[in-house]
Amino acid sequence: MQGADCTWPVTVFDLKFIIVWLEGVEKDGMVALFFSLFQYFFRIILFLCLEEPKVGLMKILLVEDDANLREVTQRSLEKERYVVEIAADYRTALQKIEDYDYDCILLDIMLPDGSGLDLLERLKEMHKRENVIILSAKDSIEDKVLGLELGADDYLPKPFHLVELNARIKSVIRRHQQGGENSIKYGNIEIFPDQYGVTVAGKKIELNRKEYDILAYFMNRPGRLVNKNTLAESVWGDHIDQFDNFDFVYAQIKNLRKKLKEAGATPELKAVYGFGYKMIVE
Repeated sequence: MQGADCTWPVTVFDLKFIIVWLEGVEKDGMVALFFSLFQYFFRIILFLCLEEPKVGLMKILLVEDDANLREVTQRSLEKERYVVEIAADYRTALQKIEDYDYDCILLDIMLPDGSGLDLLERLKEMHKRENVIILSAKDSIEDKVLGLELGADDYLPKPFHLVELNARIKSVIRRHQQGGENSIKYGNIEIFPDQYGVTVAGKKIELNRKEYDILAYFMNRPGRLVNKNTLAESVWGDHIDQFDNFDFVYAQIKNLRKKLKEAGATPELKAVYGFGYKMIVE
């Protein structure tokens, strides 16, 4: 299968064809229930295993009212393996920052129903630590100074090159989460975000994309107790709260723990019953 999470010898087209075929088969009674279960099973496989855009190490909120710029920027960031959520106006952005956490917020100042600077003030009031990069056509020194004073980490005037935006995002995240280093170390585990590589005691280990994303999330938060809902939202995206259970999260963590143990990793992913997980070195 295409996608780093699976090794099955089937394609994306095969799975979609199976789902469509199941929907078209005439059925009733227990047969209908049987086919429905199969449909559900294949849809979960699609969700977990395909080369989806929303697969990334870091979760970004893009606040931009220009539909064309928003779409182009979102596509570019998703190619870099970021989980990208979008908001086209002040009200949607405010709701998202109140309900979810992000590693970086790309913030337009001029929104149809409010100001991005007011969102910055709201973030400050909530004592949130999101990295913020202002994206604005207003390239005035006053706006730059005010934005930085309110807590923004960087200011990028429009129009901008997507390559430069990506470089600035990496720089901000590296400065805040990696202490300026190109790798993150905890115990005898070291990850290299720019190459998506992982070593244990200096030896490279192979992880699938979701396993890597989960490990990177905990490596940036060593010793911190993480709620399973928060973990799922950060790795899979905000839409994950629509799912009834988190079995797919448990499966990925189980595989990750097994690989780390076999490689002799000193940090462990400990389950805290009824809450979530934390990474510690005992």
